[in-house]
Amino acid sequence: MKTKRVCLFSLFSRKKKKSSRAALSLMGYCYYHIQDFTNSAECYEQLTQLHPEVEEYKVYYAQSLYKAGAYPEATKASFVLDNPSSHTKMVKLQACIKYCEEDYSAAKSMLEQLPQDDPDYIYNMGCLLYQDGKYEEACKKFMSAMQVLGYVPALSYNIALCYYNLKNYDQAHKYIGEIIERGIKDHPELSVGLTTEGIDLPSVGNTLVLQQTALIEASNLKAAIEYQLKNMKVAQDALTDMPPRSEEELDPVTLHNQALLNMDTKPSEGFEKLAFLLQQPSFPPVTFGNLLLLYCKHEYFDLAADVLAENAHLTYKFLSPYMYEFLDALLTCQTAPEEVLYIVVLMAQAKIYWNRENFQMVEKIFRKSVEVCNEDDTWKLNVAHVLFMQNKYKEAIGFYEPIVKKHYDNILNVSAVVLANLCVSYIMTNQNEEAEELMRKIEKEEEQISYDDPDKKVFHLCIVNLVIGCFK
Repeated sequence: MKTKRVCLFSLFSRKKKKSSRAALSLMGYCYYHIQDFTNSAECYEQLTQLHPEVEEYKVYYAQSLYKAGAYPEATKASFVLDNPSSHTKMVKLQACIKYCEEDYSAAKSMLEQLPQDDPDYIYNMGCLLYQDGKYEEACKKFMSAMQVLGYVPALSYNIALCYYNLKNYDQAHKYIGEIIERGIKDHPELSVGLTTEGIDLPSVGNTLVLQQTALIEASNLKAAIEYQLKNMKVAQDALTDMPPRSEEELDPVTLHNQALLNMDTKPSEGFEKLAFLLQQPSFPPVTFGNLLLLYCKHEYFDLAADVLAENAHLTYKFLSPYMYEFLDALLTCQTAPEEVLYIVVLMAQAKIYWNRENFQMVEKIFRKSVEVCNEDDTWKLNVAHVLFMQNKYKEAIGFYEPIVKKHYDNILNVSAVVLANLCVSYIMTNQNEEAEELMRKIEKEEEQISYDDPDKKVFHLCIVNLVIGCFK
C-alpha cells in the first residue's frame, strides 16, 4: 500500500475578494479553486503584465505555477517578489519548491531564514524531519504547530502518517478519525461514505475545498493501515468511503491503492492502472516494484521482464538490492532454471567451507564453476573475497576492480568492505597511487554528501582507513 507523503503547510491565504478589475482576476480565482492551476497561472501572468504595480498578482502567479508543478518557472516568478512585504512569502514559496524537487537541504536553508517561532517554520521543519526518517521528532514538530494553529486537516494527517510509520496504528487511527468526522460534519456536500452504502453519486471534483479537508489522504492512509493488518474488506471500504470522483480525476496514490486492493478480483484493471501510473511524470515510488511483483505472482513473467528491461533507469532508484536480486533470480528461473538452481546450490556449498575458514576449498569450488558462473556478479564478488582472504591480492584486484569501476560515478553505492579490500590489495601489491586515488574519490563523494545533506552520516572512508590500519 502507498500513503501520500507529508503535506506542506498552506503558505498563502486561499481566500481573496473578487477584484473589481476585470474578468481575468475572477477567472484566475475560479481556476485556482477548481485546481486548474495551469489556466490559473495563465490568467495571473496576464494580470502581472497588465498591472505590474499589483504585488498580489505576482504572488498568485508564482503560487499557481508552483501548484501546477512548474517548479523552475515558479522559482523564476518568485524572484520577482522584491517588495519587502512579499519577502517572507517568497522565501516560503521557494522552500516549498525545493521540497517538492526533493532538494531537502536547500529547502532547509530557505526555512532557516524564517523566525523559529513562525508556525510555518515549525510545520515545514517537521516535513523535513519526516523525509529524513525521524518520525518521532517530526511528530513533535507537527504537534507544536498544532498548538499554535489549532486544527488543520493536513497537519492532523501528517501526525497520523508519522504514527503509521512508527507502526502505532491506534494513534494513527485517532487522527484519521478526526479528519473524517470533521469532513462529514463540515462538508456534507462531499458525500463521505455514501458510495460504500451503495448510493451512486456524481463526482464532487478535485476542488480546493476537497484538498483542504485532507479526506483523500486520510482515506488512503486508513486503507494502508488496514492493508497492513490484513483487513482487506475494511481497507477496500476506506477507499470507497472517500468523496466520489470520476476515474480520470483520481490522484496517483488512490489509483495505485485501488489497483492493489482489487487485484484479486480485477487483475486486468489493476495491471492497467499500475502500468498507466508508470508512464506518468510522477508516481508513488512503490508502483514499480509492486507492478513487477504482481506480474510474477500472476505468472506474467515475460511482461515483468519487459517492464524491467524498458525501465532500467528506475531500477536503482525504486528497487532495493534485495528486491532486484529476488526479481532477477525469479525471472532467470523462467529462462534458465538450471543456471539459477546451480548458483544457489553452489553458494550454499561454498558457505559451509567459508564458515569453517577453509578458503582453499571455497576457491576450488568456485574454480570448478567458472564456465557456468563467470558472468554472475555475486559469483565474481565472492571469488574476490576468497582470494583476498588467502592473501592473493593481485588476483583479487582482477575481480574487485570491475565491480568498483561499474559504479565509479556513484562510488558510495559500493560496499565499504569491497572498497577497503581493494585498497588493501593495491597497497599490498605496491600500487599505492591507485589506492590513494580511490580514497580521494571516496572522500570527494562523502564531502559532497555532507554539503548536500549535513545531517546524513557516511562512513566509507572511515571503514577503509580502519581496514588499512589493520594490515599495517
